[in-house]
Amino acid sequence: MNYRACLTVGALSLAIASLGMAADKEDHKALEKEFAQKLSGATLVGRFTVDGHSDTGKTNADRYEIASAEKVQGHRWIITARIKYGSHDVKMPVPLEVFWAGDTPVITLTNAAVPGMGTFTSRVMIYGDRYAGTWQHGAFGGQMWGKIEHGEKSEPADTKK
Repeated sequence: MNYRACLTVGALSLAIASLGMAADKEDHKALEKEFAQKLSGATLVGRFTVDGHSDTGKTNADRYEIASAEKVQGHRWIITARIKYGSHDVKMPVPLEVFWAGDTPVITLTNAAVPGMGTFTSRVMIYGDRYAGTWQHGAFGGQMWGKIEHGEKSEPADTKK
């Protein structure tokens, strides 16, 4: 192949690649918009375990009522949620990061201080109308999973397995 042909093929390849990158950016924006819509006004209802305390198969009720999910910049988001944990029942904005595994958002919180509740770390994957992940609060940690609900809210029974 001569120099001019190489230059033409190179330019064409670069043009095609940049079109793909533009499409990827638009696809990513659409995914972020869908993610924000899916979580805003939703309730995550499910179960969680506590490592070393759930050996009997018993799980605990898990519930997060989300008022809104808004992208701030880059990977940073603010999710405003009502959090029920132990004797705490608070509504607050939680700054966190969302990273993408293809079309799947993964919510990440690392050593985040939540006023009056302590420090938390978690990784929660959202796919379809389900969530699953891990959590850590000081010396305690475990797994969490459940469904994302809109409209009617339901409370899981504490004795469910």
